[in-house]
Amino acid sequence: MVKKIAMALVYTALGSSLYAGTISEGEKFIGLEVGATEVQGDVGGVLGELDHKENGVEFGLRVGAQTEQWRSMVLLNYFDKDDQNTEKLMVTVDYFFLNSTEEQNYFKPYLGANAGYMNYESTNVDENGFLYGAQAGFVVEVMESMDIDIGYRYSLSTADKFDHTGSVVFGMNYLY
Repeated sequence: MVKKIAMALVYTALGSSLYAGTISEGEKFIGLEVGATEVQGDVGGVLGELDHKENGVEFGLRVGAQTEQWRSMVLLNYFDKDDQNTEKLMVTVDYFFLNSTEEQNYFKPYLGANAGYMNYESTNVDENGFLYGAQAGFVVEVMESMDIDIGYRYSLSTADKFDHTGSVVFGMNYLY
């Protein structure tokens, strides 16, 4: 448990230093996200087979900063369904690739990358590992201090008994 907390603090520090430069220039935000998630891993059955897929709902907290072209976040996500659960601490960096005019700045599509650390638990399995992947989606400004985010995030793992996770994510951010 101490190792998990230490790794979480290390990744939080790394993530905050990654986007520290944009905090003074851009908008900071805090938000929530929910996603329809698929997790593929081992449930303690035949050694080496990662053929157990579980679909369910993932919940998360997000903190970050964004400018007109870039967004970076630190995410803490939790998934629990039947005999599989995951906890993920991730850092994401997104690029808003269609720079719209000032009048149409309410719709911003993005492409991005993610990296982080995860814990995977299943029947007779308790494993930690690194995650890395990509995401794509769009951000829509609902109000001056609030936007919503709809996207898809896919992450692979370095863990032996956990293969990947993919999520269709809906997020809501409060900008301050």
